[in-house]
Amino acid sequence: MKKTASPAEEEKNTIINDNLSDEKEKTQTSEQDEQQKLQQKYDELNEKYIRLFADYDNYRKRTLREKADIIKSGGEKVLSDIIPLIDDFERAIAALHKSDDRVALLEGIDLIYNKFLNFLRQHGIKEIEAIGQPFDPEKFEAVGTIPAPEESQEGIVIDLVQKGYTLNDKVIRFPKVIVGE
Repeated sequence: MKKTASPAEEEKNTIINDNLSDEKEKTQTSEQDEQQKLQQKYDELNEKYIRLFADYDNYRKRTLREKADIIKSGGEKVLSDIIPLIDDFERAIAALHKSDDRVALLEGIDLIYNKFLNFLRQHGIKEIEAIGQPFDPEKFEAVGTIPAPEESQEGIVIDLVQKGYTLNDKVIRFPKVIVGE
């Protein structure tokens, strides 16, 4: 036969069960609150990440556009600087057709040539000195060799077939040279 609990024991068990239920509810509520706080923090950080990523993407696109504009306008500047040289050549050609004064025409063409060289220098282009320099395959392109007139000229650039140029200290065309052997 089963033993039945006395009313005092039942009340005690009910109080204990109520206390356990209250503790369980408090623990569950506390866990839910903690989970909600963590979810809010996650959502906040995720939103910041998404905005930061969008800001970076917009920055990248803007800098690419600005770079393209700079390249485009840089070419525009060079071309607008070269237009006066074209004008000079047109005047020289017109003078060639009208004049028989060869000396004056040569002086005019020489002036245009010097003006063009100054234009190139202003834009960072420099001629590479070659004749009399020791041959360096990193600086020169040898297109031929000839016997050196003197022994001291062996391995030295004797003649220049085509000039070479640098743009802001970067070689844009190597000079083609003949080397003494």
